[in-house]
Amino acid sequence: MTINYLYAFISVLIISLVSFVGVFSLSVGETLLKKYINFFISLAIGALLGDAFIHMIPEAFKSGLNSSTIGILIIVGLLIFFVIEKFIHWHHHGEDKEENHIHPVGKLVLFTDGFHNMIDGVIIGASFLVSVPVGIATTIAVILHEIPQEIGDFAVLIHSGYTKKRAIWLNFFSALASFIGLIFIFVFGNIIQNSVVWFVPIAAGGFIY
Repeated sequence: MTINYLYAFISVLIISLVSFVGVFSLSVGETLLKKYINFFISLAIGALLGDAFIHMIPEAFKSGLNSSTIGILIIVGLLIFFVIEKFIHWHHHGEDKEENHIHPVGKLVLFTDGFHNMIDGVIIGASFLVSVPVGIATTIAVILHEIPQEIGDFAVLIHSGYTKKRAIWLNFFSALASFIGLIFIFVFGNIIQNSVVWFVPIAAGGFIY
C-alpha cells in the first residue's frame, strides 16, 4: 500500500506542475498575447463546460446518486459560486486603488480551480487505493483535461489584470490544492471516498456558473 501512496503523490505533483504551461506566454510578445487571449478565454470556457457536462455530471450519475439529488447539488454549486463572486466583487470595491485593476473574475477562477484541483486529488487518491493501474489511468485522464483548462485559466488571470509571472504562480498555488484532497483521502479513506460523490456535482455547478 505504501507504493500506492508514493505513486499517488508523484501523480498529483505532476498534475500540479501542469499549471506551469502558462510559462510559454513569457516568451510571447504582449501584442501577440492580446491577439490570442480571447481564444484562450474561449478555451477555458469550453474546458470548464466540457468538464462539467462530459466528465463530472456523468461521473455523479455513475456514483449512484439519483437525478433529483444531482440536480439539487448542481444548483447548490451555482448558488455557492454566485455568492462567492458577489462577495469578491464587494470586497474588490474596498481595496486600495493600486489593486482596482484586478477584476473579481480572476479571484473566482482561482477559487473554483482550487476547489476542482482538491476534488482531483481526492479522485486520484481513491483510484490509487483501488490499484496502481486504475490510478495511472485516472491520472492520465486528469492531465489531458487539465492542460487546456490551465492554459485557459492563465489567460483569464491575465485578462483580469494580473501580471504574467503573478498569474503563473497563483495558478500553481491553486493547483497545489490537489494535495489537500490527496491527504484527505489517505487519512480518512472510505469516508472521504464515499463523500466525494456529493462534491462532484457541486463542483460541476461551479464550472457551469
